[in-house]
Amino acid sequence: MTEITRQIKEELRKIEQAENVKILYACESGSRAWGFPSQDSDYDVRFIYVRPVEWYLSIFNKRDVIERPISDMLDINGWDLKKALNLFRKSNPPLLEWLQSPIRYLESGPAASRIRELAAAAFSPKACMYHYLHMAKGNYREYLKGERVNVKKYFYVLRPILACAWIEKYAALPPLAFRTLVDELIPEDTELKKAVLDLLARKIAGEERNNEPRIEVINRYLEQQIAAIEQTAARMPAEKGIADEQLDNLFRDIVWSGI
Repeated sequence: MTEITRQIKEELRKIEQAENVKILYACESGSRAWGFPSQDSDYDVRFIYVRPVEWYLSIFNKRDVIERPISDMLDINGWDLKKALNLFRKSNPPLLEWLQSPIRYLESGPAASRIRELAAAAFSPKACMYHYLHMAKGNYREYLKGERVNVKKYFYVLRPILACAWIEKYAALPPLAFRTLVDELIPEDTELKKAVLDLLARKIAGEERNNEPRIEVINRYLEQQIAAIEQTAARMPAEKGIADEQLDNLFRDIVWSGI
């Protein structure tokens, strides 16, 4: 176990004690889970937690997230189980990504695996494609429209665009690994692939905060893809998803098992 892993697990234990919760699942999100962290990348720790039964038996709406200020490269926050299952019901891509993260810090009991088993049924190609498309459009508009750009920001648009392309091709949740998306979806021996792989190598080496002239071959690709995906997403059928009763029963099983 590395020192940073010990530190993360200790922070999770402190949260359990301070908040009177049980953390069911904790994982890495962001660039480390996507396979391209730089030397100074934060550790983006995300978790799902459950509270005692009495907390849920209340007439009041209560805060259903736990957040900690970013410190010592640790960005830690989590969602209450009820919130997580409501978002899961809507095919929430961040939550679906958490469940398949390759870096898991904690998995207590069968709760996470039971939710994970339902992921394929919960997955809605249309909802997820719109989520990634919205992310790509917003980040492109904010970060990549100028003549000079922060090269790190390309990944904030490339990954969601490639995720959309994966959904269109396979009608399945995209893998987290950015390199898998690139290898599968961008043709070999093209100027675009060379530019993306060069950008990836620079990101991993820590050359990610440079403001430089924009990379035209990547910008053209992103603009073309955004326009095409808008048309594709509109044609995709809506999915029925998981029955509400099934998620209610899962929620009750986990809560009644106690913390």
